[in-house]
Amino acid sequence: MKILLDKLEIDCECFGSTTFKGKSIKSGIEPDRCFYIENHAQMGGKRRVNLNFDPPPDLAIEVDVTSKTQLNVYGNLGVPELWRYEKNQLQIYLLQGEEYKEVFTSPTFPGLVIQDLVAEVLTQSRDIVRIPALPSFRKRIREILRS
Repeated sequence: MKILLDKLEIDCECFGSTTFKGKSIKSGIEPDRCFYIENHAQMGGKRRVNLNFDPPPDLAIEVDVTSKTQLNVYGNLGVPELWRYEKNQLQIYLLQGEEYKEVFTSPTFPGLVIQDLVAEVLTQSRDIVRIPALPSFRKRIREILRS
């Protein structure tokens, strides 16, 4: 994700696997990664997020979910875009009203087939190991951006 944001020159603040708590949920949630994209300027330089004052992340990612957080918990926080990778498949959800709808393109990366790119890099990382797969992924993104 960070590679995509960098290559597309999209400003962001990454808060990694931050635990989010708010008045609207009884327990915290902790995505594997979360990003402030639209709200990056507001979140720049902060080390902690307080959802009583700060906006929710623009994009949250959960990978290989073992104890699946219900979508409505993210919805209650107002996270506009949620990616879930489970059972070797990436699903993209957008918050529409009070519930998430699965979509096949990310508004953060219009024109890119994110599911295919993720599948490609994960296949490469399994086949050739992670370190060489990342430069290959960067090269693939450059090729896509040139076309």
